[in-house]
Amino acid sequence: MKKICVFGSLNIDMTLFVPHFNLPGETLTGTGMSIFTGGKGGNQAVACARLGAPVKMIGCLGDDANGAMYYEKLKEEGVDVSGLKVCRDITSGMAFIEVVPEGENRIALAVGANGLLTEEVARESAAAIAECGVYMTQLENPLEAIIEGMRIAHENGLTVVLDPAPARPLPDGIFALCDVVTPNETELNILTGMPTDTLEEAEAAARTLLARGAKMVLNKRGAAGVLLVTADACRLIPGFKVNAVDTTAAGDSFNAGLAVGLADGMDIEQAIRLANATGAISTTRLGAQPAMPTRAQAEALMAEQG
Repeated sequence: MKKICVFGSLNIDMTLFVPHFNLPGETLTGTGMSIFTGGKGGNQAVACARLGAPVKMIGCLGDDANGAMYYEKLKEEGVDVSGLKVCRDITSGMAFIEVVPEGENRIALAVGANGLLTEEVARESAAAIAECGVYMTQLENPLEAIIEGMRIAHENGLTVVLDPAPARPLPDGIFALCDVVTPNETELNILTGMPTDTLEEAEAAARTLLARGAKMVLNKRGAAGVLLVTADACRLIPGFKVNAVDTTAAGDSFNAGLAVGLADGMDIEQAIRLANATGAISTTRLGAQPAMPTRAQAEALMAEQG
């Protein structure tokens, strides 16, 4: 299997379980609280490792207790941490998450050391990136560094997967560096300014990203599955039926399953099925990284539901 490089964010997730999302000025009493290691980059790296892939993490942690804890956690999961940078006099990134009984969540971020993942760090990591076969990144770090890392990966022939979350308008040039872009419905709407409620609307929006340079768009549509859009095809790949309790890391788990499938030589539809199964299982458990399945668990769900 090819090695996967994850370039991205590392957060400590402070997760509060609440009866409903609070209104402005409202104080809620939570039903429970947990602290998890998270951040989209760290989540995707851990999920890839759980699925059995060799994975290198490039990112920044603070020189605090949270950063030390996260560093050891990644090592325990089997992630190559040689690309991590520990930054002095700054806290590690943090996410504050509310989860309601239906499993939906709301998230607010404190960037911390993630803001120090710069273009210079990307360039310093060029050799580490070049030794990999699949490259994953997200949008929780400075955009200039994200683009520089993608450029290095693209020029070295890696398969580049962009998870455009949290979504923001992006320059056209970034899509020419992408082999696969994986927005959900809201992210696709923000990227394009177009409606995405129906499959027809989502296809039209996805095709604008293809026109801007992306080779392939995978529109994540929750339990409905994934709309695969390429220059000459459009197909809905069905999802898997599970009882969701916490959707916090579903998108990260999906992207990890996709990257592992591609690194393992699967065609795109096979990789999407593995991604769908990985994402679905992650919603059946609490937390981000604790919810992520093994390859055997993902394959068992695929076999069970066909």
